[in-house]
Amino acid sequence: MVGVARVLVTEKLAEAGLERLARAGHDVDVRLGLSPAQLVEVIRGAAALIVRSATDVTAEVLEAGTELVVVGRAGIGLDNVDVAAATRRGVMVVNAPQSNVLSAAEHAMALLLAQARNVPQASAALKAGRWERSRWEGVELHGKSLGVIGLGRIGTLVAQRAAAFGMHLLAHDPYVSEERARQLGVELVGLDELVTRADFLTIHVARTPETVGLLGKDLLTRAKPGLRVVNTARGGIVDEDALAWALEEGIVGGAALDVFSTEPTTTSPLFGIDSVVVTPHLGASTTEAQDKAGVTIAEQVTLALAGEFVPFAVNVSAGEASEAVRPFLPLAERLGSLFARLNEGVPQVLELTYQGQLADYDTRILTLSVLKGLFGGVVHEPVSYVNAPQLAEERGVQVRETTTSSAQDFVNLITLRGGHHAIGGTLAGLRGEPRIVMLDDHTVEVPPADHMLVLRNDDRPGMIGMVTTALGDAGINISDIHVGRSPQGRSALMTLATDQPVPVELVERLRSSPGIVSVHALG
Repeated sequence: MVGVARVLVTEKLAEAGLERLARAGHDVDVRLGLSPAQLVEVIRGAAALIVRSATDVTAEVLEAGTELVVVGRAGIGLDNVDVAAATRRGVMVVNAPQSNVLSAAEHAMALLLAQARNVPQASAALKAGRWERSRWEGVELHGKSLGVIGLGRIGTLVAQRAAAFGMHLLAHDPYVSEERARQLGVELVGLDELVTRADFLTIHVARTPETVGLLGKDLLTRAKPGLRVVNTARGGIVDEDALAWALEEGIVGGAALDVFSTEPTTTSPLFGIDSVVVTPHLGASTTEAQDKAGVTIAEQVTLALAGEFVPFAVNVSAGEASEAVRPFLPLAERLGSLFARLNEGVPQVLELTYQGQLADYDTRILTLSVLKGLFGGVVHEPVSYVNAPQLAEERGVQVRETTTSSAQDFVNLITLRGGHHAIGGTLAGLRGEPRIVMLDDHTVEVPPADHMLVLRNDDRPGMIGMVTTALGDAGINISDIHVGRSPQGRSALMTLATDQPVPVELVERLRSSPGIVSVHALG
């Protein structure tokens, strides 16, 4: 617990938020427009730092802030905060995850309508003295198909509002169950089918290595002629050069973007195209959203400084973990992340089994860790121990937990099972090193790695050589490999750890190779 604390605020915050901090008795130090070097100097002695999106909270800043207790981000995204470095230094990171969802959804609808009816183009022409009524003829939303990529909070709000316009709703989100989609009146489809059927497409996913360039030339060439694209999520998810090409070729009928690969920017290949509507990242720029973000982050920082429970902490657990359970938290989170990639989404029912000595303890925090890993990096907001269960509920995922004191081969074992896939892990040896010991009911023993490849293949000579040669020819070093048979002995499973990601093109080539049943890149 911290008494009167210095709270450093480096970007404009709603007055109501500043007043709340002052009422709590804290010294509110507002310093706007600091350079990175200046921030390193003024952070010294601050117990709390509050930023928006323009201030980079780097490892250097965190190291200089020796008295920091909490970093608050007045908004959703945490791209500008080194959360891992903060966690290592024991600094809590909090955000305001619900502050701008309504504003962002409404801005997506504003761009959707503006693009459909050419509102900014017609307005600019008229103000310039040109009455161009016939040139800027638009289209109705009613009866058109809207494709939603990412059916989280914002995507859901957009879908609900589009339904009121009489649009048919399609969505691609492997982390939403069929039942949840039915409740929303949305048809879940694959990404390829989405772009071939949608008249309008709106994007609401997080920017991750997997989603950068998601809407690129390859996907756009398969789009329904005249598709109109809206992006209010993050820059880089849409390949701007590819989109400009598709617009000039007449494949795409129009676009509306609020976010760009580089921000701030005043140049883009899209800016000279008449059918493109652009805004300078205004999704959260409403009085209401800024007020909510300011007040919410002030509340979170005040709670953190008082040593109380902080609902929107993104890097601390929501409850206590016993000494016996705590070492398994990173393993549980990693298993959740690997399972999401192995399953290419989440199943309607996720079964978690805790075997061995773990069964004697409260394992609820382990389940939160699994869910944190399952949704981390794939939804539009940072995932914490606090919001992970809500994300599962919103996506219609049923979580079933089982504990049993019997574990035949291991002292402790965590197993995730759902859909057509399963993964199991444990801690091995005196140092408690994490190990994956089961994949899709094949016995394996490999440490989790940042980049992994899982292949199921016919159990015949030459398969290992074919795969390792393909990786070697691509310049990819294999740091670990394990081969195991299925219980039935009909097929084998290769699990490889590599020093770098395996390119998508190579994954597809391996999938089409004789004798290969399936290939999954896990990171």
